[in-house]
Amino acid sequence: MSQTVRPSLTLGLGLILYSISPLLAQDSLPNSTSNPSAQSQRPSTAIATPLSTASPAQSDAVPSPAPPNPLGEAKALFRRGDFDGAIQKYQQILQENQKSPDAYAGLTRVYLKKKDVKQAYEIATKGLQAADASVLRVALGEVYFRQGEIHKAESEWVDVINSGHPDARAYFGLARVRASISMYKSSRTMIEKAHQLDPNDPEITRMWAARLNREDRIKYLEDYLAGPSNDDAQTRASMQHYLEFLKARGKDRRGACRLISKAQATEVPLVWLLLDPGHLRGFGLTVDINGEKSKLLLDTGASGIMINQKLAERSGVTRLSDTDIGGIGDKGRQPGYVALANSLKVGDLEFQNCPVRILDQRSVAGEEGLIGADVFSSFLVDLDFPNEKLHLRELPKRPDETEKKIALKTEEDDSEPGEQEPKDKTTNTASAKAATANSGPQDRYIAPEMKSYTPVFRFGHMLLVPTTIGQTSPKLFLLDSGAFNNQISPAAASEVTKVHGDSHTIVKGVAGSVKNVYRADKAVIEFGHLRQENQDLVAIDLTNISDNLGTEMSGILGFAMLRLLDVKIDYRDGLVDFDYDPKRWGN
Repeated sequence: MSQTVRPSLTLGLGLILYSISPLLAQDSLPNSTSNPSAQSQRPSTAIATPLSTASPAQSDAVPSPAPPNPLGEAKALFRRGDFDGAIQKYQQILQENQKSPDAYAGLTRVYLKKKDVKQAYEIATKGLQAADASVLRVALGEVYFRQGEIHKAESEWVDVINSGHPDARAYFGLARVRASISMYKSSRTMIEKAHQLDPNDPEITRMWAARLNREDRIKYLEDYLAGPSNDDAQTRASMQHYLEFLKARGKDRRGACRLISKAQATEVPLVWLLLDPGHLRGFGLTVDINGEKSKLLLDTGASGIMINQKLAERSGVTRLSDTDIGGIGDKGRQPGYVALANSLKVGDLEFQNCPVRILDQRSVAGEEGLIGADVFSSFLVDLDFPNEKLHLRELPKRPDETEKKIALKTEEDDSEPGEQEPKDKTTNTASAKAATANSGPQDRYIAPEMKSYTPVFRFGHMLLVPTTIGQTSPKLFLLDSGAFNNQISPAAASEVTKVHGDSHTIVKGVAGSVKNVYRADKAVIEFGHLRQENQDLVAIDLTNISDNLGTEMSGILGFAMLRLLDVKIDYRDGLVDFDYDPKRWGN
């Protein structure tokens, strides 16, 4: 399979910098030391003592000053965002003790926060040469995770715990790994253990607190944003917008987004969206928003529903809160707002009270809007591109699973991914007991009919497919039907082929055009059960997306290739099936 790259190229929007619902399995919520739930976990240090019989001179004595704590000072500087001060303090510690594993581990985390992954790796490996300690092994695992070496990271953390060192950061790392592979129940267990060991670690508490209900989440964010942190301005702005959305959603009395039609499945034709009269840009869906029909780009690389200002005005959606939206492009985040649609219809399915995002522009990357495939994550999503149809079917039931609600996943609710609800919480029947046992977050379930599916890593709406490029170790590529062609990062491409600049190709996204575009001479990629040779592959820097994901994304599997496949997606369990029929395409 080959593709032709045109001089003007539109990428999928990749709306990962901010979505209505921050990532549960990632660093989605900030830490707040004033969180009542977190404080209640801490053991009291008060000890009952008898009344003092000391003399007045003794009672008036000035207490001795606390001993210096350089590591504590360095950690405090790091947590309030003074990275240069933290680096200086850790370096001072290393001047006095060249084998301090805690100082090396602290430096590693500072450089990761500064998004200098190369320097973080060098510090961690240098530290291990000086002192092979568990705290450094845990820090090295964090570097591996950011590099996309998720299995290596998991191995480091498991080894530390199995060696008898119950390190909170190791359990936290394992919680992130388990969440990324749709093992949500075991992820919950890991983060609970991490929080028990260290309830004051901001990142641990951030993930632990993601399960809070809306009211407590609002309080949590208010307390956090009122104090200092080491988050950048963009992250704090996104948190503030999310807080405003939660408050607005809480005041709205129309309830959560829910299915109101009797249909539990549907088949919908895919409509052509043209780049120009002679070239197909992608497939879209006809979506009815408050009675106003529109054609929205079907984009597996985006989340939720986003429409332009004109369509928002025609459909009469109700504004809730401001936001900003990021994605591919060099113009930075774009202004917009979140609104509520009274009715959303796709095929035979109708949903009520569902949030949509509005971009304050004439178009969303050249279209009226887009719809992320993740909005159908309650279904088995069958993107039958060759036959130009979308099939939405019921997911295979887990053993002992009872009926559950079907919703359009356009916002954060109060549950976690993989969570099920009992059908009846009031009766004490056997079915109700089974439902209670299966409520809460659930681990990945591979049904017998899905044994051939490819397990993928899920980070929110983004599905990262393990992909081999030539003879290198597997990389993570985004499944993105909104991107026209396959893409690769220059760093990944340079491992297998020559990379050179390309001043003629234009790559666009929701955040404008990409300034620096490159070409990779040749790359053979393998994923699932498929293999494709790519000649003259477009390469762009994906560092910004990778930084926000928290792991390395090395490329994109785009529409020009995906349109040859029947792609089935099980968002619940992180499974994807790629079916290619060579007879259909004359191969």
